[in-house]
Amino acid sequence: MSGLDNLYREVIMEHYKNPRNKGLIEDSKYKLFRIKNPSCGDDITIQTYAEDGIIKDCRQMGHGCSISMASASILTEIMVGKKVEEAKEIAETYLNMIANKEFNKDIDLEEATVFSGVKDFPARIKCASIAWVAFKDTLE
Repeated sequence: MSGLDNLYREVIMEHYKNPRNKGLIEDSKYKLFRIKNPSCGDDITIQTYAEDGIIKDCRQMGHGCSISMASASILTEIMVGKKVEEAKEIAETYLNMIANKEFNKDIDLEEATVFSGVKDFPARIKCASIAWVAFKDTLE
């Protein structure tokens, strides 16, 4: 295993063990979307609050494998402070990257780049994408 693979594994495990922005807020200003994957047990709810076209808060709650939970944690850290349109572009870029589709390499995915190797494990793509799909739905 390369040093970069080790670093990526460490980042994923850090977010899995110490998730960021975990817990939902009871506030009607927040939009939420839940996705449950019955075939693997991943269950995630993403909650987003945007005001004046800027994401002010992004929360996550759920359970599942280390990849799905770390992905949700990283997502919530990345999106706070972003313009809604920029966040949509980041999410789409991330989803294309992990699905091994063409994507804009000029878009900074920040820590989400740790999931770039998921494309080599088709069974794990849904794990890495579930939070991001739910996030996009909170912006609609």
